[in-house]
Amino acid sequence: MQTNTYQGLKINHQLQQLTLDNIVVEAALQININNTPYTVVMRTPNNDIDLIRGLLYAEDIFKNKDSFKWSIEEEENNIPAIINIEIPKEQLGNGYLNKRTLLSVSSCGICGKKELKDLQVSGEKLSSKTEISILEIKDMFSEMSSLQNTFKATGGSHAAAIFNKNNQLLSIKEDIGRHNAVDKTIGELLENKNLKEATYLLVSGRVSYEIVSKAFIAKIPIIVAVSACSSLAIDFAKEFGICLIGFTRDSKMTVYANASSLKK
Repeated sequence: MQTNTYQGLKINHQLQQLTLDNIVVEAALQININNTPYTVVMRTPNNDIDLIRGLLYAEDIFKNKDSFKWSIEEEENNIPAIINIEIPKEQLGNGYLNKRTLLSVSSCGICGKKELKDLQVSGEKLSSKTEISILEIKDMFSEMSSLQNTFKATGGSHAAAIFNKNNQLLSIKEDIGRHNAVDKTIGELLENKNLKEATYLLVSGRVSYEIVSKAFIAKIPIIVAVSACSSLAIDFAKEFGICLIGFTRDSKMTVYANASSLKK
């Protein structure tokens, strides 16, 4: 369930009228690893396994090609509330040793980090020669927008979409959390074993540190956002070799990092 109906009082100047609005659902999901609580994620219920797969990949907890076993341990209102993931101890990555066991709210993907050093992401700088044009960006955003059904119904969800080098859509996911939507797309590609094809990451909102770090870990060289980019996002994009584009609307955009990826 991605939406629910709520009553509200709509006010327009002096006119007041009761209304029924579709509202995007936000619900808590507790993720257990081997029957031990790991974290609680606030998300829009849908594609939960893709969300978990993408999250554990970004957190350096599970990066195996094969998937994991999982089971729904508890539900609330027919929505999964606790999902247990089974991962052999020898397959648990270094990130598990720094498990956060804290609430991760839908607006923040790093709220559970314990120390500043946990924000560090290591790896070789991306050296992709991939380029993109303004027209290609416009066409990809148009396709993404046409598939944002939850946003059309509620106006309250974010979307992330991943395209390959031929501008073909590989995955699109919606969620109340920007980073959750990204995790869901990456998780789906991991499950489908085609993450290596990911070239362009489009997001419907702003870009901050955690989205850039997720793209870097997934080796996606170009991020394009509808809205603003934070200072840390720009700094890390430059360091990681990622082309970062913000304020993308119609034929306007601002390239903040690695502008050489933009076709002349």
